[in-house]
Amino acid sequence: MNEQSVERRMALERAEELKAAIQAYLDIEDTIETGFKMVKRTQNNKRKILEYYDAAEEDWDNWVWQMKNRISDVETLSQFISLGEQEVEELERLSQKFRWTLSPYYLSLIDFDNYKDSPIFKQAVPDIKEMLDDRGETDPMAESKTSPAARITRRYPDRLIINVTNQCAMYCRHCQRRRNFGEVDKHATRQELKEALSYIRDNKEIRDVLITGGDALMLSNKTIEWLLSELDGMAHVEIKRLGTRTPVTLPQRITPELCEILEKHAPIYLNTQFNSPMEVTPEAKKACDMLAKAGVVMGNQAVLLKSINDNAHVMKKLNHELLKIRVRPYYIFQAKQVKGTSHFITKIETGLGIMEKLRGYTSGLAIPTYIINAPGGYGKTPLLPEYLVSMDTDEITIRTWENRVIKCKNKTYDP
Repeated sequence: MNEQSVERRMALERAEELKAAIQAYLDIEDTIETGFKMVKRTQNNKRKILEYYDAAEEDWDNWVWQMKNRISDVETLSQFISLGEQEVEELERLSQKFRWTLSPYYLSLIDFDNYKDSPIFKQAVPDIKEMLDDRGETDPMAESKTSPAARITRRYPDRLIINVTNQCAMYCRHCQRRRNFGEVDKHATRQELKEALSYIRDNKEIRDVLITGGDALMLSNKTIEWLLSELDGMAHVEIKRLGTRTPVTLPQRITPELCEILEKHAPIYLNTQFNSPMEVTPEAKKACDMLAKAGVVMGNQAVLLKSINDNAHVMKKLNHELLKIRVRPYYIFQAKQVKGTSHFITKIETGLGIMEKLRGYTSGLAIPTYIINAPGGYGKTPLLPEYLVSMDTDEITIRTWENRVIKCKNKTYDP
């Protein structure tokens, strides 16, 4: 056998090894529900919702109509989901203590017949565990202690947050800012925003500004354009970011008018939060396509949530679905120790295990950074499986994604 034949045989054997490495995912990939796979069910749900509201297709596509008709009471939810007697009683109790709401669109993504297992339902509708939870803190990130000016949160040398509203299309049950839900939707006042902008203007080391909330895109187009124009007028501000979950929970908010505004204020980076492949729908794709055509760069900041995405195969499928709609998986956040959310929190080992099953098993584009936020407002800290085994002056020992332990040279050479 000649050398070329030997090499081809070795390559074929290696290809079979690699195929075997991904077989466990391939065996269950078709069973993982995505927004594109469940279109028929979602359309049926949409029809029921429109009939209930005596509304038309044009209403459904109108984000103002979606916001006006958010579901936030047990009676309305019960029109679509057959809640048990105890569930109704518990949800009525919870409604007196915790604010909750979801858009008709996001409601349509729930499997009405199997809602208890639905990742959509679990993120949107309160659970009695929230009331029984006495763990965690209301403000684990110490945002109240890292606010040097109105509506500003600053935890890093060159960037900061402007918190512009408490309003969202849906109040996620795992939200780190549950304390801000309040009883009514409330945007920052123009005076508060002017104070925040003044702080940025006076601190010229700030080159990156994140506009968030709540949800940044709950602001009117007029206010968004004003804010972006003010930031554009500061030479030291290089990029603007928007924190929004509307591509997930209210894709109708992404309108041609909004995209026209965003296109004028490049560079714009938009961080969103898809947590389940079931959230990646044709409607979400349409919204993201519009944003991409407007030059907006999109990244996803998933939160690792128990019984929603704490599975390596589900997380990989989510990241693959995101890349197909031009959203780059950016972070996987370890859920924060927020009071009322402990039933969502996984062990750190779970997140590290997921990262082990992404690195090498899929393209680098589909691998976000696993992040834990240091308590007390000390910022994001990346967590990685241990790939560096040892290091000395001339050599390092590494562990590959296949658990092969290999030595590599660690030298620099003079010309």
